[in-house]
Amino acid sequence: MTASVPLDPASVLWSAEPEERAGRPVLVLLHGYGADERDLFGLVPYLPAEFVIAAPRAPLAPPWPSPGFSWYPIDDLNGRDPAHITAAASGLLEWVDAAIDAPVVGLLGFSQGAAVAVQAMRLSPGTFAFAVTLSGYAAPGALPRDAELAELAPPVYWGRGTHDDVIPVALVEHTIEWLARHTDLSGRVYPGLTHSVSEQELADVRVFLEKRLEDAA
Repeated sequence: MTASVPLDPASVLWSAEPEERAGRPVLVLLHGYGADERDLFGLVPYLPAEFVIAAPRAPLAPPWPSPGFSWYPIDDLNGRDPAHITAAASGLLEWVDAAIDAPVVGLLGFSQGAAVAVQAMRLSPGTFAFAVTLSGYAAPGALPRDAELAELAPPVYWGRGTHDDVIPVALVEHTIEWLARHTDLSGRVYPGLTHSVSEQELADVRVFLEKRLEDAA
């Protein structure tokens, strides 16, 4: 089994100081390949203010000359080893356990970050109340607690674009089937959108997150 790589607590961006976090729900933002913690943190103005936002930096550096950081290595567009995704999700869970004490914790991931978000929910059903997965996928293969996750059926929003050519078609088809069987799945396919996030998608994500706040209340 591939060992988890720990996250650096000093490389996490927070939207609130420690004394302002008590009793508030936390939303963890997981950036994509080649980005860093600042990438999705720019979405904070578009997200419900009730959430404390935490944006950790992925622990790996892609091969030179690629910029930024990655959650797991990618050899090519088809080289996404589920064991590496599991290791990344394990590292995320270790950080969440050490750094977050909140009544509700949710995940919002883009691309690689979305794959890690789904994998973390599979490794520890019940730790995360919901997930937003943008331009991502569910890793193939079975995990020991998949049936437990299906029993809980946490809400998951999956957004993707019709012109996204980064995620292989086979993974998209697998994700449609897998999320529908294991989560309370909602989402939207955005015409013309590439491997990116649109204003309409952000508006839909906000609606989803506001509903999660209502559920928590």
